[in-house]
Amino acid sequence: MTTQTAVNTLNNLFDTYKLNDTITLKNRILMAPLTRCMADADLVPTDDMVAYYARRADAGLIISEATIIRPDGQGYPNTPGIFTQAQIAGWRKVTDAVHANGGKIFVQLWHTGRVAHPHFFGGGDVLAPSAEKIEGSVPRMRELTYVVPKPATFEDIQGLINDYAKAAENAIEAGFDGVEIHGANGYLIDEFLHHDSNRRTDEYGGSPANMSRFALEVVDAVVERIGRDRTGIRLSPGAYFNMAADSRDRAVFDYLLPELEKRSLAFVHVGIFDDGMEFDYLGGRASSYMRAHYSKTLVGVGSYTAQSASEAIAADKFDLIAIGRPFIANPDYVAKVRSGAELVDYSDEMLATLI
Repeated sequence: MTTQTAVNTLNNLFDTYKLNDTITLKNRILMAPLTRCMADADLVPTDDMVAYYARRADAGLIISEATIIRPDGQGYPNTPGIFTQAQIAGWRKVTDAVHANGGKIFVQLWHTGRVAHPHFFGGGDVLAPSAEKIEGSVPRMRELTYVVPKPATFEDIQGLINDYAKAAENAIEAGFDGVEIHGANGYLIDEFLHHDSNRRTDEYGGSPANMSRFALEVVDAVVERIGRDRTGIRLSPGAYFNMAADSRDRAVFDYLLPELEKRSLAFVHVGIFDDGMEFDYLGGRASSYMRAHYSKTLVGVGSYTAQSASEAIAADKFDLIAIGRPFIANPDYVAKVRSGAELVDYSDEMLATLI
C-alpha cells in the first residue's frame, strides 16, 4: 500500500463532527487527558503548559490533564487545580493559546478519592465511599503510603457535588469550551460505581441505582451550571486500575449508561488504558460493552493507531478517538497522520523533557 493510499483510508478521521448545536469539532481526533505533573507549587498552570497545549491544537478537541476540583482531591505532585483565581488565570493563558491556534479544549475535572494523600493538602481526611484502603504508595513520592479513607457523609457528598459544579463554572471562566467529568480509573466517582470500593448501605450504595446516584448528581449539577452541550464524562465499567473486579459491577453500568443517554451529554468517553483488555462480566471489551448500552457520541481510547481507530469508527464502534502517548511524542500528530509521515515512538523518558 502506498503512503497516499494509506492516508486515504484514514479520511474519516478528518471529517468534522458536530457534538451538538454548540460545538463542532474540526476532526475526530481528540487528545486524551495525560497527567504530566507540570503545574507549579500552587497547582497553577505554567508557561510550559501553555506551550504544550498550544502545540497540539490541531486536535479536534483537547481534553486537558486531570485537574483537581479542591485541595483534598490531590493524589499526585504538581497536578493542576481549578479552584483558585490564580489557577483560573493560569488556565486562561492555556485556553487563549489553544484558541489562537484554532483549537478547542475541555478540562477534565478530578477528585482522586481514596488515591488522595494528606501530604498534599496539609493533613485531614481522605474521602471515599467507604473505608477501603488501596495498597501501595504515591507515584513519584514512594515514601508516601496510602491511608484508610473516611467514608464520605451525606454532607460531605453534597459538598463534593457543589464543588464539581463550581469547578465547571470556573472552567468556563478560564475559557474552556467545556468539561469532562473524570468518572473513571479508580478515582472518586468511579469508586462509588464499583463494589470493591463502595460498601455503603445508604442511598449511595448497595443497589445499581444507589451506586450510580453520586455520578448522576454530579452530572446534573454540572449540567445545571454550564449546560449539557459543554459536559462530557469518562467511565470505566471494567475495574482494572486501583480496583478489584466484581461481576456485580456490570449491573451498575447497565443502569448508569441509559440514565446518561437520557441526559444528552456532549460525549461519554471510554476510560481504559488498553482497549484490547477484555472483561468476562462485560462480555469482552469495555468499549464494545459501552457502545451496546450507549448510542450517542462515544469516545474510544486505548492504544489505537490511526488505522485501527479509523476502522473502528467506520464500524461504528465509537464516534471519536482519543489519542494519548503518541500525542506526547508528536505534538504535530494530526498533521503527521494526515500526510502519512512517520511518527516518533513514545518512551517514558520523554515525560521529563517533552513540551
